[in-house]
Amino acid sequence: MHGRRTTSLQILALTLIVAVFAPLLAACGRQAETKESLPRPVRTTTIEKRDSLVPLTFTGRIEAEDEVSVAFRISGRLLANHTKLGDRVEAGQLLAQLESQNELSTLRQAQAALSAAQGQLTQARNHYERQETLLAQGWTTRANFEAATQARQTAQSQVEAAEAQVSSAHDLVSFTELRADAPGKITATGPSAGEVVQAGQMIANIARQDGRDAVFDVPAQMVRSAPTDVQVTVSLTDDPKITAQGRIRQVAAQADPVTRTFEVKVGLTDPPPAMRLGATVNGRVETGSGPVIDIPATALTRLNQQPAVWIVDPSTNVVSARNVDILRFDQADVIISQGLDAGEIIVTAGVQAIHPGQKVRVLGSEP
Repeated sequence: MHGRRTTSLQILALTLIVAVFAPLLAACGRQAETKESLPRPVRTTTIEKRDSLVPLTFTGRIEAEDEVSVAFRISGRLLANHTKLGDRVEAGQLLAQLESQNELSTLRQAQAALSAAQGQLTQARNHYERQETLLAQGWTTRANFEAATQARQTAQSQVEAAEAQVSSAHDLVSFTELRADAPGKITATGPSAGEVVQAGQMIANIARQDGRDAVFDVPAQMVRSAPTDVQVTVSLTDDPKITAQGRIRQVAAQADPVTRTFEVKVGLTDPPPAMRLGATVNGRVETGSGPVIDIPATALTRLNQQPAVWIVDPSTNVVSARNVDILRFDQADVIISQGLDAGEIIVTAGVQAIHPGQKVRVLGSEP
């Protein structure tokens, strides 16, 4: 009996609580519903297309317009390397030397062989002359005379072969000395004295003229789209006030196998002295990209893990999300390549506080 009385009291208490709080809960629901149904205030902009000049900037280096790598024609041990980075050299100036004992020995042997061949030729000539005189007087036979003639011709051929050997040996000796073939400046140096070098191995790089190129590694897309005769503004990276103008002089026929970029050489017109060989520079060129659509960066949101914007229906002020393709980012704007058309209205402020199908109110207009 006591248990039934307790249960009745609990039921009565719950009934009273529901009666008291039910109006309050209903009021809160009506307030939330009213608040949710109010248009969300946002800022918008209308899409327009405009013509734009696209600045393209690349980082490169200064190189000589005509630069050559000099090397020995033969292998050997390097006796001396007189090249120093930045030195000015003249035509014929000695740059490096190889040890030449073997080549000098070969030259002496060739000279000795030539002396022997010349002695045999003198003897053969004398014998020929005697046989010629005796044949005219009838004291020798035609066969002896012809044998003397053949011996003289053979000796003459041997002398010519020996002379060729001496000339070749002289060349080998001269190949142990590396000389500049034109005036220029040393831009790179190779092995030091005492090292064994191979034929064709770089000993020094020489910039043979005063011309300067700005060299850049450019992506294939830019190479295809760039005008053929475009002016490039080149400036020093550490001092942008120092500039020079240039035009594209050469484009590599094949892409670099690692970076897949093309080497572009820009010939500079009257480069300032501060643009030394090897200096890091920036190249800037402006190309027309045609009509473009740019929007404030604040208008971007995300839909399906892709960039998107909120589109406002001007007849109902209801928003919907749409994915867009971004061409590039500027300082405060975003250039859109696909997804928007001129005349459409997008939300530029308040994009994080709205959802698809929500009605909005443009700030400054009547609710």
